[in-house]
Amino acid sequence: MLKILIAEDDRELRQLFEHVLVKNGYSVRGVSDGQEALDAMDEEYFNLIISDIMMPVMDGYTLVRSLREAGDTTPVLMITAKDAFDDMRMGFLSGTDDYMVKPVNVNEMVLRVSALLRRAQMISERRQVIGGTTMECDSLTVTNENGSMVLPQKEFMLLYKMASFPGKIFTRQQLMDDIWGYDSESDTHTVDVHIGRLREKFRDSKDFRIVTLRGVGYKVVRL
Repeated sequence: MLKILIAEDDRELRQLFEHVLVKNGYSVRGVSDGQEALDAMDEEYFNLIISDIMMPVMDGYTLVRSLREAGDTTPVLMITAKDAFDDMRMGFLSGTDDYMVKPVNVNEMVLRVSALLRRAQMISERRQVIGGTTMECDSLTVTNENGSMVLPQKEFMLLYKMASFPGKIFTRQQLMDDIWGYDSESDTHTVDVHIGRLREKFRDSKDFRIVTLRGVGYKVVRL
């Protein structure tokens, strides 16, 4: 049974989320802040985390950053009363995978949880699918209705990373560090060059496009 950790200091809301998720077949544990969430993850494995932002002791931003800095890729759905773009941007840049604003439609929450878990499974299988496009890590191959194409390793890894989290914003520095490595002597302009090549190769794609967020970075969006 898939296990979900809920970090939410509002007891009634936490219990509502727990009830809905258990009803949908998940095993759930609830905690009231980010530090309790980290402690719980030391004790057992969770497939996904649902986290509020504003919590005592440790907030949601700090929780997610702590996980990502430690190399933990557990999917995180952030749920918060904050709906300003800057708050959402900060959430994604901290490493959040998806974002919902209160009041939450619990049926939509269940759908988003399911989508995040499917995506995580695909990543573990070294295979990613967006619409009619399939990306195979072991062969660096992208297949769509027009046929198959083997990409250079860096181009493939760049596309695969962004396609694994459609809609998620990645800064140039994040992509540089993850794909080229922290000790790379290249600068972030290298990312721009590779993005340009990918755009050219997949300009006719009916499944996705690469979007530039000026001054922030890039993301892949479904069509």
